[in-house]
Amino acid sequence: MPTINQLVRKGRRDKIAKVKTAALKGSPQRRGVCTRV
Repeated sequence: MPTINQLVRKGRRDKIAKVKTAALKGSPQRRGVCTRV
């Protein structure tokens, strides 16, 4: 738990939502989602 002074200086950062399939962007076929037949 940060101190009051630390919160005043820096404030709270929003957590960055990580994309689950960021590494598979180039190859959607590996993700297991079929968009076209």
